[in-house]
Amino acid sequence: MSHPPAPTDYTPTPRSTPTRNRDRAHYDTATVHAILDADFICHMGFIADDAPVVLPTLYARVDDRLYLHGSSGSRPLRNATGAGLAVCVTVTLTDGLVLARSAMHHSLNYRSVVVHGTAERVTEQAELDLAFTSLVNQVVPGRAGDCRAPSPKEQAQTAVLRLDLEEVSAKVRTGGVGDAPEDLGLAHWAGVVPVRRVLGEPVPDPALPAGTRQPGYLRAAVESARQAI
Repeated sequence: MSHPPAPTDYTPTPRSTPTRNRDRAHYDTATVHAILDADFICHMGFIADDAPVVLPTLYARVDDRLYLHGSSGSRPLRNATGAGLAVCVTVTLTDGLVLARSAMHHSLNYRSVVVHGTAERVTEQAELDLAFTSLVNQVVPGRAGDCRAPSPKEQAQTAVLRLDLEEVSAKVRTGGVGDAPEDLGLAHWAGVVPVRRVLGEPVPDPALPAGTRQPGYLRAAVESARQAI
């Protein structure tokens, strides 16, 4: 199982260069990886039967590679054999609602990553084990060590795609309202409404034995999310 070397920066390409607001584009690994590490749901686009398809799915980042979760019977997994499957994978985090005085200047504060490339199905057992562990830990760090690993039958039903991070770009919008000078005197409220993901108090399964303690990694995940608010 070989991994591509992690570059200091990703090289912009025509597909990874935005046509608008190019000043918001970022190609450094620190920005890209930070965005990818902050979530666990992506949208994967591909062509099937001469039509575009976009599917939401779980992902995990391991070094300079993404692992994408899927069913062994799904179209992207069936199409990823042989030469692989051309995909576009996106991850978007919404940080704020930007409410302007003018409808045209409403916006969002956001962080996003777009990855173009060829996804390949993971078949080697050692890499499959790494991928399954990483997918579970991407959602709640530490969880993979506190649950039963997939059985051979479960692994056969749940397939994984590998996508190297090579043609990648991030785009970030921060700041406040961008109203035109002639609109600043309008009597409409304007400003930014922060958006944050909140993890609620974990609800134990009723079948848990009495006295089962909440694991420390779960408490840490909840507290970390609360501190980010």
